Amino acid sequence: MESEHKRLNKFISEKGYCSRREADKLIEDGRVTINGNVPQMGTKVKPSDKVCIDGVSINETEEKLVYLAFNKPEGIECTTNIDVPDNIIDYIDYPTRIFPVGRLDKYSSGLILLTNDGEIVNKILRARNNHDKEYLVKVDRPISKEFIKQMGNGVPILETVTRKCRVEKITSFTFKIILTQGLNRQIRRMCSFLDYEVVELKRTRILNISLDLPLGQYRDLEEEELSELQLLIADSSKTEDASLAWDIDED
Repeated sequence: MESEHKRLNKFISEKGYCSRREADKLIEDGRVTINGNVPQMGTKVKPSDKVCIDGVSINETEEKLVYLAFNKPEGIECTTNIDVPDNIIDYIDYPTRIFPVGRLDKYSSGLILLTNDGEIVNKILRARNNHDKEYLVKVDRPISKEFIKQMGNGVPILETVTRKCRVEKITSFTFKIILTQGLNRQIRRMCSFLDYEVVELKRTRILNISLDLPLGQYRDLEEEELSELQLLIADSSKTEDASLAWDIDED
């Protein structure tokens, strides 16, 4: 039946192998075969098809779903490409294949989620779902009331104006900001436009998951956290691909 057919990138993602975006790259590079044949982008597969990546079948891949919270140190790259020095996969050295949900800039620290559940990745990454991400930011000079006002009302960067957001002054040099966007290096660009330079940037929360780990450590999400997270993203469309969001540096 036609309803049993799935787009190849979705099939790979649901097997917990990688995100849809990364699956597209694998297909483009000719590393994926269906029943021994190299497919075109957009090809659909049915349950009886044998899908291989680098010659290894993924059809029987039924790994336990993993959901991790990780306190990323500065200097770690949020990429699954193990050829990149200081990549997050080698750093964590988890026993099964996982991949980060979005990215956190190399020179930023704090909370990032990792999983082998491709569907939850696609839901969380859709910027239009207005999912909260909270950051603590230190800048190079005293923070003014005007700075807080302008940051909260929106700043022109990357040929657009950032969404209104919640901004709170914490100390003379630090502020908290809650974004529902993930523009490339967004907070750094916003500060730069207002003649401030970011000295330190830490993500402290994604949706209902808060940072509660020592630097460089990870933990499994609690059942209650995961259940609440699933509820928060339940309205996310399953049909729209989040591949554009996958490459966004959310800070």
